[in-house]
Amino acid sequence: MANVRKFKPLFDRILVEKFLPEVKTKGGVLLPEKGQGKVLEGTVVAAGPGNWDHKNNQRIEVNVKVGDKVLLPEYGGTKINLDEKVGDVDDSL
Repeated sequence: MANVRKFKPLFDRILVEKFLPEVKTKGGVLLPEKGQGKVLEGTVVAAGPGNWDHKNNQRIEVNVKVGDKVLLPEYGGTKINLDEKVGDVDDSL
Protein backbone atom coordinates (compact mmCIF):
# COMPACT_ATOMS: atom_id res chain seq x y z
CA MET A 1 0.00 0.00 0.00
CA ALA A 2 3.05 2.28 0.30
CA ASN A 3 3.31 2.69 -3.49
CA VAL A 4 -0.35 3.67 -3.66
CA ARG A 5 0.28 6.56 -1.27
CA LYS A 6 3.12 7.81 -3.51
CA PHE A 7 0.90 7.65 -6.61
CA LYS A 8 -0.51 11.09 -7.42
CA PRO A 9 -3.06 11.36 -10.24
CA LEU A 10 -2.88 14.44 -12.44
CA PHE A 11 -5.64 16.88 -13.35
CA ASP A 12 -9.15 15.51 -12.62
CA ARG A 13 -8.13 11.84 -12.44
CA ILE A 14 -8.74 9.64 -9.41
CA LEU A 15 -7.33 6.31 -8.20
CA VAL A 16 -9.99 3.87 -7.01
CA GLU A 17 -9.50 0.57 -5.19
CA LYS A 18 -12.36 -1.78 -6.06
CA PHE A 19 -14.24 -3.59 -3.32
CA LEU A 20 -13.68 -7.33 -3.15
CA PRO A 21 -16.52 -9.48 -4.51
CA GLU A 22 -18.69 -11.42 -2.08
CA VAL A 23 -17.45 -15.03 -2.02
CA LYS A 24 -20.01 -16.34 0.49
CA THR A 25 -23.78 -16.01 0.71
CA LYS A 26 -25.51 -15.07 3.96
CA GLY A 27 -26.26 -18.79 4.42
CA GLY A 28 -22.55 -19.64 4.18
CA VAL A 29 -22.53 -21.15 0.67
CA LEU A 30 -19.30 -20.42 -1.23
CA LEU A 31 -19.94 -18.84 -4.62
CA PRO A 32 -17.97 -19.87 -7.72
CA GLU A 33 -16.07 -17.10 -9.48
CA LYS A 34 -18.69 -16.81 -12.24
CA GLY A 35 -21.49 -16.47 -9.68
CA GLN A 36 -19.87 -13.61 -7.78
CA GLY A 37 -20.85 -10.87 -10.22
CA LYS A 38 -18.93 -7.75 -11.14
CA VAL A 39 -17.84 -5.25 -8.54
CA LEU A 40 -18.74 -1.76 -9.70
CA GLU A 41 -17.98 0.08 -6.45
CA GLY A 42 -14.76 1.20 -4.82
CA THR A 43 -13.02 3.63 -2.49
CA VAL A 44 -11.07 6.68 -3.66
CA VAL A 45 -7.41 6.19 -2.70
CA ALA A 46 -5.96 9.32 -4.37
CA ALA A 47 -7.32 12.29 -6.30
CA GLY A 48 -5.73 14.83 -8.61
CA PRO A 49 -5.83 18.57 -7.97
CA GLY A 50 -8.44 19.24 -10.66
CA ASN A 51 -8.53 20.81 -14.11
CA TRP A 52 -7.81 24.40 -15.09
CA ASP A 53 -10.63 26.53 -16.48
CA HIS A 54 -8.86 28.78 -18.98
CA LYS A 55 -11.96 30.88 -19.63
CA ASN A 56 -12.32 31.99 -15.98
CA ASN A 57 -8.64 31.49 -15.12
CA GLN A 58 -9.29 29.30 -12.07
CA ARG A 59 -8.91 25.69 -10.94
CA ILE A 60 -11.94 23.37 -11.00
CA GLU A 61 -11.58 21.13 -7.95
CA VAL A 62 -12.26 17.37 -8.06
CA ASN A 63 -15.66 16.59 -6.49
CA VAL A 64 -14.47 13.54 -4.55
CA LYS A 65 -11.93 13.17 -1.76
CA VAL A 66 -9.86 10.29 -0.42
CA GLY A 67 -12.07 7.78 1.40
CA ASP A 68 -15.24 8.50 -0.61
CA LYS A 69 -17.15 5.50 -1.94
CA VAL A 70 -17.83 5.77 -5.68
CA LEU A 71 -19.62 3.85 -8.42
CA LEU A 72 -17.51 2.71 -11.37
CA PRO A 73 -18.45 2.40 -15.03
CA GLU A 74 -18.44 -1.20 -16.20
CA TYR A 75 -16.04 -0.64 -19.11
CA GLY A 76 -14.33 2.60 -18.09
CA GLY A 77 -11.03 3.43 -16.46
CA THR A 78 -7.56 1.95 -16.80
CA LYS A 79 -6.43 -1.00 -14.68
CA ILE A 80 -3.07 -0.61 -12.97
CA ASN A 81 -1.12 -2.86 -10.61
CA LEU A 82 0.34 -1.30 -7.44
CA ASP A 83 1.77 -3.45 -4.64
CA GLU A 84 0.30 -6.55 -6.29
CA LYS A 85 -3.18 -5.01 -6.03
CA VAL A 86 -5.13 -4.14 -9.14
CA GLY A 87 -6.90 -0.80 -9.04
CA ASP A 88 -8.54 1.57 -11.50
CA VAL A 89 -7.47 5.01 -12.53
CA ASP A 90 -10.61 6.72 -13.68
CA ASP A 91 -12.06 10.10 -14.51
CA SER A 92 -14.08 11.67 -11.75
CA LEU A 93 -17.58 10.23 -11.91
